[in-house]
Amino acid sequence: MTRTTACKPTGPGRPKDLAKRAAILDAAKRMFVQHGFDRVSMDQIAAEAGVSKLTVYSHFGDKDSLFAEAVRTHCEQGMPMRLFEPDPDVPLRERLMAIGEAFFAMVMSPEAIAGHRILCSPQLCGSGLPELAWKAGPQRTKDVFAALLERRIATGELEIDDPDRAAGHFFTLLKGDPHAQAVAGFSCGGSNDAPRAHVASVVDLFLRAYAKR
Repeated sequence: MTRTTACKPTGPGRPKDLAKRAAILDAAKRMFVQHGFDRVSMDQIAAEAGVSKLTVYSHFGDKDSLFAEAVRTHCEQGMPMRLFEPDPDVPLRERLMAIGEAFFAMVMSPEAIAGHRILCSPQLCGSGLPELAWKAGPQRTKDVFAALLERRIATGELEIDDPDRAAGHFFTLLKGDPHAQAVAGFSCGGSNDAPRAHVASVVDLFLRAYAKR
């Protein structure tokens, strides 16, 4: 993650130190991936980031919120808003391919696979963290994609009764077997063109289902 230039020292009415915030997020991401959620403390994250524990709490409140923010930034970096710009000059299939390839690369990254395993662990079953993380990252991605679908419906390119449900179909299909295999700890490998071919097959299937005849 690119570190942001620090603001002036924190005081009443002044913004927090953005460089320290970025350092904390970087440290938290590394430690959550390496050690899991339960085996990482706020003290350890503070030490890794080179800040005080008070600074960590000042920026993020608690460990759940810190994890959710790590999820949010990962999704925003992997799926920037420019992918969803309402540019009617970009052909629909080209737009879907760009979104699909970015999403597939994001969810297949080691950080995302580790985060998925953390959220599915028995230790977190019944806690509020999975919902918090979902709303911070995946829900945001789904919402902006559903809004893009609505714009393409308005232009007459798509015929969809429930854009939110269709957005869920798209991202679930994109994960498919490759993501399930990665979470299980193995991969079938394949050529360097395999991810693009997988995304293209999903986009074609999606368009067969929803493109205006």
